[in-house]
Amino acid sequence: MAEIVVGAMGSLLPKLANLIKEEYNLQKKVRGEIMFLETELKSMEAALIKVSEAPIDHPPDIQVKLWTREVRELSYDLEDSIDKFMVRIDGGKKPSKHHSFKGFIDRSLSLLTKGKIRHNIGLDIKDIRSRIKDVSERRERYKFDQVPSKPVGRTIDNQRLSALFRQASELVGTEGKSNELVRRLMEGDDTSKQQVIVSIVGFGGLGKTTLANMVYDKLKRQFHCHAIVFVSHNPNMDKIFKNMLHQLDEDKYENINEATWGEEQLIKELRKFLQRKRYLIVIDDIWDTSVWETIQYALIENECGSRIITTTRILDVAKQIGGIYQLEPLSPADSIKLFYQRIFGSEDKRPSGNLTEVSRKILKKCGGVPLAIITVASMLANKNGKENTPDFWSKVCQSMGSGLDGSTNVKNMRSILSVSYYDLPPHLRTCLLYFCLYPEDYDITAKDLIWKWIGEGFVHREQGKSLYEVGEGYIDELVNRSMVQPVNIGPDSKIIACCVHDMVLDLVSFLSNEENFLTTLGCQQPMSLPTNKIRRLSLQTWNEEDAEQLATMTVSHVRSLTVFNKALNLMPSLSTLPVLRALDLSGCRKVNNQHCKDICNNLFHLRYLNISRTPITEIPKEIGNLQFLMILDISGGTDIKKLPSSIVELQHLLHLHVNKKSLPDGLEV
Repeated sequence: MAEIVVGAMGSLLPKLANLIKEEYNLQKKVRGEIMFLETELKSMEAALIKVSEAPIDHPPDIQVKLWTREVRELSYDLEDSIDKFMVRIDGGKKPSKHHSFKGFIDRSLSLLTKGKIRHNIGLDIKDIRSRIKDVSERRERYKFDQVPSKPVGRTIDNQRLSALFRQASELVGTEGKSNELVRRLMEGDDTSKQQVIVSIVGFGGLGKTTLANMVYDKLKRQFHCHAIVFVSHNPNMDKIFKNMLHQLDEDKYENINEATWGEEQLIKELRKFLQRKRYLIVIDDIWDTSVWETIQYALIENECGSRIITTTRILDVAKQIGGIYQLEPLSPADSIKLFYQRIFGSEDKRPSGNLTEVSRKILKKCGGVPLAIITVASMLANKNGKENTPDFWSKVCQSMGSGLDGSTNVKNMRSILSVSYYDLPPHLRTCLLYFCLYPEDYDITAKDLIWKWIGEGFVHREQGKSLYEVGEGYIDELVNRSMVQPVNIGPDSKIIACCVHDMVLDLVSFLSNEENFLTTLGCQQPMSLPTNKIRRLSLQTWNEEDAEQLATMTVSHVRSLTVFNKALNLMPSLSTLPVLRALDLSGCRKVNNQHCKDICNNLFHLRYLNISRTPITEIPKEIGNLQFLMILDISGGTDIKKLPSSIVELQHLLHLHVNKKSLPDGLEV
């Protein structure tokens, strides 16, 4: 069962059962306490699952949400205590073979130490029993078990799945708008050689990027060169300019990404290249006027009839750019077409009877926002015939809250998107929330994401499939439901990279904060400091405010830490992260060999470690200390000549991603 539903219960209950075994030599009273905890937690797990299956039109009230959150927190604390006990009682070390006086002293000290450790686990369990007793009493008091259950069984209607995979260019309601923009851009083209700019403005989900892409595809062959670049929050201007140059002339700038040019040099190169060329450039998702001013320096006015298209959510930015084109919501007629196309695979197929009236009510709440329409329609397309009833559609409509009604209010959009979120199976909810770990508009490599899910324990075994194959299925299903967008698809139709729409990211960030799933620093989403213990931490960029916030946080309960390149200076001391299970430092260019030693000497609970694309040159022999490690990625750009022989001591290792030349002698893959 998914972590967002039951916390650490899935891995905790087997550990409790294991702890009762004689080999751990616990006091009889402590073993009795553990048996009590096991019984109580099994009952609580069942209650958590039942709460998660509440119908979308009867969501749990605030008391139930608070109770479920506390039970999850309890499960984390108890698992941390048990794992600490397991690590310290075994120590990962072989028993001494010395029969000398020194050997006797070592064995005696070990017995004394283990006695103290057993005493400490007893105290921890006693404290947690008291907390469990309290939450159990509140469960009885508030009658949580009376939460209605969701009907079992759901299938995807494969005959209608094609509606979920329409190309962006096929979205209804955009053809007329794209033709209007083409006329506006090309009006007087034969006589006017001046640069023309159009800035498409509107709130998230209206289809600004889709429209810009359509116009770009229609016009690009009429220009000497063309490019489309994405900006978003915290833009890397060097990367944007290099991407632009590469698209403008792929042959000339084939190796541009390896160049060490700074921003000023890149702007000069762009101006030089565009000097006598008629160009078409799309700059997507601008959030700040200063970013536009920087880009504008490169887009020289050369009187060759060049054209620029920009998109932004912010009216002031559009005013600064000029040539405002206010993107309006879809008309009622186009909303209906899009809605039915996504559900039934064709706008010609329409429901009959009362479903028609309910459809109108749903679309009114969607307010003509394509993303909202697609999200709700995709959810309905996944329902089997029995649930495609006026009653069910009415429940979906009611659960959408007050809707948009032409407003840009983010809360209303969240309420619409949350319908699709709560319709996901619990394990996919957890996986979707994980996307808020990444910055906005971040293209996520599917391979890395799946292995992180596995390392975090989110992927569950299915007969006849590897864990990785199961994880691939999770991504495919999230794409099916229009919650995740494929960015790059391989020739075998497998997703290579993916992302989430801004509005889905807004939703999962909000829900993550509400559920204390993940804490993020350095992102544009406003994040309040968690009132509970921090379990997952994502450090995306660095500034003084973030550093001050982190200084006020207690990180000793962090289980997962992801650090992006610009935020490495924010990373807390590894010795303050005693229960860390997943660490991702991939791409951090200031990570060094000392970091690697600190990892091996402090983070004994690690299941996932990614230090790929870092300057590390050596893996210490102490890597053998990480006895729980399942995934180790040291690929891509590291300069490791040879792995230590102690790598073979990692008995739980599932996946080792490394240059084959780095393997120790005698080890083959």
